[in-house]
This record gives sequence, C-alpha cells and structure tokens, in this order.
Amino acid sequence: MDKKGKVFFIGAGPGDPELLTLKGEKILNVCDVVIYAGSLVNEEILDFCKPDCIKFDSASMNLDEIISVIERYISEEKIVVRLHTGDPSLYGAIFEQMTELDKRGIEYEVIPGVSSAFAGSALLKKEFTVPGVTQTVIFTRYSGRTPVPEKEKLSELSKHRASMVIFLSVGMIDDVIKALKTGYKEDTPVAVVYRASWEDEWVIRGTLEDIAEKVKEAGIKRQALIYVGDFLAPKNYEYSKLYDESFEHNYRKIKE
Repeated sequence: MDKKGKVFFIGAGPGDPELLTLKGEKILNVCDVVIYAGSLVNEEILDFCKPDCIKFDSASMNLDEIISVIERYISEEKIVVRLHTGDPSLYGAIFEQMTELDKRGIEYEVIPGVSSAFAGSALLKKEFTVPGVTQTVIFTRYSGRTPVPEKEKLSELSKHRASMVIFLSVGMIDDVIKALKTGYKEDTPVAVVYRASWEDEWVIRGTLEDIAEKVKEAGIKRQALIYVGDFLAPKNYEYSKLYDESFEHNYRKIKE
C-alpha cells in the first residue's frame, strides 16, 4: 500500500505506549508529519516516529490550522499522522476533520486504538456485559459547555440501569450524580478511574451515595472516567452460555 500523500488518523491508546496497536506503530515509524493531541497523548509514543519527523501539538490549534498543516504536507506527498488519544471514534472530533478532508479530496485512513474506557475496565478487572445483570453498555458525557441532545441527558439514560461509562464529566461530579440518581438506585456501585494505564493511574470506589465526596477529597477534576452500574459488583449473575457444557453451538456439539 502506498502511504505517500495520505493522512492516517491513529488511536494512540489510553496512555501506556505498549497499548498502541502494531499497525499504528508501523505507520508512526515511517510518517513524515504527526499532529498530536499534546494535552492528552503520552509523548513517549512520539518516540516511535523517525528522528526527522515534523511534530505539531494540536492543543492550541483550531480546525482551520490543523487542516492547513495537513494540506501543506499532503501537497508535498508526505505521510501525515493525526494522532488522537484512546480510540479516535470516541470524543475524538475526527468527523469534522474527515469532512474537511473529503471536501478537499484528501485520502485518509482511520486506525483504531484502545479506548480509555477499556483500559479502565481492565484496571477494575470487570466485564461490562455480565449475563443476568446487563448486556448493554452506554458511553456518554454530561452536558456542560458542549451540550448533549435532550433525549441523551443522563437523567434519561440512567433509566436503563445499563453499564455506563461517563467521559469528560468528573469535574461536574455533583451534577452527574444527581442526574444518575433519577434512574439508578443510591446503592449502585460507582468507580472513578483516573488516567488508566499511566504510571499514576488511580481508582476511587464507592456508590452513588458517597462517590462525589470521595472524588472531591481526592482533588480529581479531569482525565478520569466515571463507571456506573451493577456490573461493578454483580449479585444475581449467571455464567455465560458460551462455555456451558449443556449449550450446543456450531463449534461444540453436546456429547451423548
């Protein structure tokens, strides 16, 4: 595959450089330009780039500036990487970038990454989809400076009592908990995971009754995810049918 004159949106993963995908690393090894989210991406990941790679920190750039940089180097037949934290499809603002590239006829490819949501569940050693408890996971955020559609307000989503991961909202923990209580019971378990997979990762556990105070006492105001739901402490759960000896499927027949 010819990579020259092409943009690659790459998910850098949650923080730990070893959680970058092999495919993402291979592209970083050969790219000429990388535009990275400096406020979130672990800069150790930039060590995968070649020494003469040109680097731009997008933390202070607006959309027009980002697209302008891409246009400049694509016109020179360079390999350009747009490096996002986690997986770029979750709160990565890549839709608008891809839309602008489509307008200009610039070719691009998206390489997925490990979301911080999954790094957090790994740290918690929990499964989102516990049989008999829940088979649905909601990724969402609280309405702050950036609004959410009315039908997706936390007070509405909480009525499902599904496993939930709340992004970009820990700084509004009191409002978040108030909204969640409209659907979940007050004794519903909650975990707040700070910087999952980084060296200073941290977990605060509690329930809807006490988690807000614990988070404020810890001084956590950003770079943390809020996990809510009975999957964190399942009670009336079941084992999966997948490995049940009495459950037959295409790859396993019941022995008579």
